[in-house]
Amino acid sequence: MPLFSYKGRKADGALAEGEMESSSSSAVAGSLMEQGITPLQITEQKKRVDLIEQINKKLDLHKVSIEELLMFTRQMSALAKAGIPITRAIAGIRESIQNPLLIEALQDVLEQLESGRSLSIALARHPRVFSNLYISMIQVGENTGRLDQAFDQMAAYIDRNRKMSHNISSALRYPTTVIVAILIALAIVNLFVIPKFADFFQANQLELPWQTVFLLATSNFFVANWVWMLLLIVIAGFAFRHYISTSEGRYRWHHFILRVPVVGGILLRAYLARFARSFAMAYGAGVPIVQGMGVISRSVGNEYIARHVADMREGIERGETLAVTAHRTGMFTPVVMQMFMVGEEAGNLEEMMSYIADFYEEEVDYDVKTLSDRLEPLIYVFVGIMVLVLALGIFVPMWDIAQLAGR
Repeated sequence: MPLFSYKGRKADGALAEGEMESSSSSAVAGSLMEQGITPLQITEQKKRVDLIEQINKKLDLHKVSIEELLMFTRQMSALAKAGIPITRAIAGIRESIQNPLLIEALQDVLEQLESGRSLSIALARHPRVFSNLYISMIQVGENTGRLDQAFDQMAAYIDRNRKMSHNISSALRYPTTVIVAILIALAIVNLFVIPKFADFFQANQLELPWQTVFLLATSNFFVANWVWMLLLIVIAGFAFRHYISTSEGRYRWHHFILRVPVVGGILLRAYLARFARSFAMAYGAGVPIVQGMGVISRSVGNEYIARHVADMREGIERGETLAVTAHRTGMFTPVVMQMFMVGEEAGNLEEMMSYIADFYEEEVDYDVKTLSDRLEPLIYVFVGIMVLVLALGIFVPMWDIAQLAGR
């Protein structure tokens, strides 16, 4: 809300001045009159520009982690079950958190609630914090009078996503660390180690094998162009960030991720598990299928899958069955398609979608546990090839020098 500075006179003629937050200058004047102060001057203060805060917002450095969102949702569920008023509950939770983005969002939610708006509408003003699915579930909870259950269901859903994301990240941490270490080692070898050997080989005027010629040429290129290479990497990073911020760029990138060998299949099943779990939860809460599919398409987290879900929604609007529209996407296995059809025919679609989510989650858990075992041979082969080239390129000429010295 805007901040106003004021000057006025009290009933005894004493000067009164200070600052007050309000929606308008007339509202400030009204508040002062109620306090027995006759306003003389009311001036709106310009907000101080916090450069660091502006940079954080521009680069999107302030984010609400899934753990913070989970903790907030669980607290809201517990307080709603205890019968604590929503405004009092949010005010109490706001005092205990430290994330500036979440604090700002909850402060605005409180102001919106106090002005008479519903909780779901207030949460919808902050899409960086609360997803479309989150808002829809809260809206259903408000309409049915079961807000505590809505928060409880969302907490369980967020917790499942958190565990799955954590397991995938943990499985990828080892190969990622190894690859980064190898790249750093290659840069150090090319910039500092090989140039020393190059001077030595040139002084002895040896006929060098192709491995050594290749290493020396690579090293010379690194030494001569490392500044431009670093600049190119930075520019490419910003260009890539801009590209995936566009709708088409994000779609192509998300599609590419799902086609990466080994890892892509795991991510695909993880996203499909999220879709099935979201569908089961929204359908069980009473959200219409068409509306639920629209919400899920904006909350699934992958643009490629989101477009397919949106296509399924359009097919359902035309009167097609869920199984037919799901089959057209080509994303689901025959076993899952059978579960789709059984769920529709038997009228227990929520239960079947929960089974589908469990099915995919179990597959993801198994794949994640065996991911390191499948990636290790590839890493060993890559490291072996690198060591072989370095050994042949450096130690073969050294061996020739040693033989000449022995003669």
